Amino acid sequence: MTGTATNETSLTGVENSPVSQAAAVPGTLGWGRFILQFVTVTIVFFAASVPAVLMLGMTSEGLIGSVAGSMAAALLLCWFWLGRDGHLAAAWNLRAPKSWGNTFALASLATVLIIAWFQLGSWLVSQLGIDTPNVVAVMDFVTESPTSFVMWIVFVAWFAAGFGEELLYRGFLMDRLQRLRGIGDKIWLVILIQAVLFSFPHLYQGLGGVLITGVVGAGLGYLRVKCGGNLWACILAHAAVDTIMMSLAYANSLGMLGTS
Repeated sequence: MTGTATNETSLTGVENSPVSQAAAVPGTLGWGRFILQFVTVTIVFFAASVPAVLMLGMTSEGLIGSVAGSMAAALLLCWFWLGRDGHLAAAWNLRAPKSWGNTFALASLATVLIIAWFQLGSWLVSQLGIDTPNVVAVMDFVTESPTSFVMWIVFVAWFAAGFGEELLYRGFLMDRLQRLRGIGDKIWLVILIQAVLFSFPHLYQGLGGVLITGVVGAGLGYLRVKCGGNLWACILAHAAVDTIMMSLAYANSLGMLGTS
C-alpha cells in the first residue's frame, strides 16, 4: 500500500470513484481534530441517552427514547463536524448505487451471513467458556405488546441501528480514520478499529456479545469498502438483521414458533 486513494481502492477491488478516493486519502485530518470530534460525539451520544430514561424510567418507551435520542444527537454532531470539514458527502454516501439489484443482493447475503454468524459465534464463545450474548431483557421489552414491537422495529431496528449505527460507525468513524496519517492507508486497520469501537456499546450483552458484534462490525466495514463507500448495503443488511431477530422473538412470544 502506498497511501494513495487509487492504490488503496484497487487493492480492495473498489471502483476508483471520486467519493471513494476522497474517503481514502490519509493525512487530510489531523490527530488533534480527530480526537476532538471523536470525544465530543462520544460524550453527546452517552449524555443524550439519559433524559428519556429519567423521564420514562426503564420502560420500553424509556429505552426506545434513550436509544433513538442518543443516536439522533450523535448524528447531529457528526453532521456538523463532517460539514465543517467538507466531507459530508463522502462519509455519508447515500447516493443511489449504480445497481440496486447488486446492492440488495449484497445486503441479502450479508444478512444471511450475519445471522449464521450469530449461531456459530454463540457456539464458539460457549466452547471457550464465555457466556453467550444475553438479550433476553431487551427482547422482553420488544415483545411487550404489538405497539412496543412496532416501535422497536421503527425507532431501534431501522432508525438507530440500520441508519444510525451505519452512519456513525461505517460512515463518520471510517471516514475519519481513513483520513488519519499512519492509519488511513491501511484499510484493514481502519476496519478493525471501527469494529472494536462498534462492539463496545454492546457490553450489555456480555463479553460474548462484544466479541460476536465486533466480527459483525468488521464484516459491515468490509461491505462498505466493497461498495465504494456507499452505505446502502450496510444499512439494509443491519436493519434487516435486527428486524428479523426482533420478529422471531415476537413470533415466539405468541407461540407461533412452538418454542415458548
